[in-house]
Amino acid sequence: MHDDMKEKLTVVKVGGAVVEDDAQLAHLLADFAAIEGRKVLVHGGGRKATKMAERLGVETCMVEGRRVTDSAMLEVVTMVYGGLVNKNIVARMQALGVNAIGLTGADAGIIRSAKRPPVVVKSGDTVDYGFVGDVTRVDHEALASLIEAGLAPVIAPLTHDGEGHMLNTNADTMASETAKALAKTYDVTLVFAFEKPGVLSNPDDDTSVIATITHSDFERYRDDGTISGGMLPKVSNALAAVDAGVERVVITRADAIDGQHGTVIC
Repeated sequence: MHDDMKEKLTVVKVGGAVVEDDAQLAHLLADFAAIEGRKVLVHGGGRKATKMAERLGVETCMVEGRRVTDSAMLEVVTMVYGGLVNKNIVARMQALGVNAIGLTGADAGIIRSAKRPPVVVKSGDTVDYGFVGDVTRVDHEALASLIEAGLAPVIAPLTHDGEGHMLNTNADTMASETAKALAKTYDVTLVFAFEKPGVLSNPDDDTSVIATITHSDFERYRDDGTISGGMLPKVSNALAAVDAGVERVVITRADAIDGQHGTVIC
């Protein structure tokens, strides 16, 4: 099948900061509702999980920006991501005329993971992240069948191991893996919505958005320090998605997901 024959599909990843700010979330969902054609939303919700854990007396432990998920924290993230955050987004989408369906990776078996083994971190310590999953398989046919039935999947950052356990899973990774898998069937645009207007050539100047980045641009920007810190994994993930068949990846602010703004990775 030629690419020009493929139906367009947009995968939007929205981070926890936007999910927790009601005005930003309302704006994002209205923009999502306005996207033409087939679409999927992948959401975070880490800060809400931290607040709920505190209310329930469950301690939050972060190592290098990632949440250690013991069995008590797994209960909290399953409730918060799969329940509170996911169903509120679905209800609000329905009010906007989008026929949303809320899913975790376990639902219809769409995303399976393997429990991450203990890893050695920068400090030299070995850390067991607990019930954290690394994606091993996306069932793109199961997901496509829902999409073809006219539904807009809203995916929480939870997967399953196929043996009855839920696993806490990075939402950026889930969005990338979902986009890559759906690229077999669709012409996919992956949008990462976060608090900045794009990849910036000067981190202190929000008007310095880099319009497009290719592999060779990335190497140059990485070597000269233009792209550094938390933006490095974002852009390298985006390039990996493009290499795996995703047509384009857009990194943009949450109030500008219409495809006219931000940085395009191609």
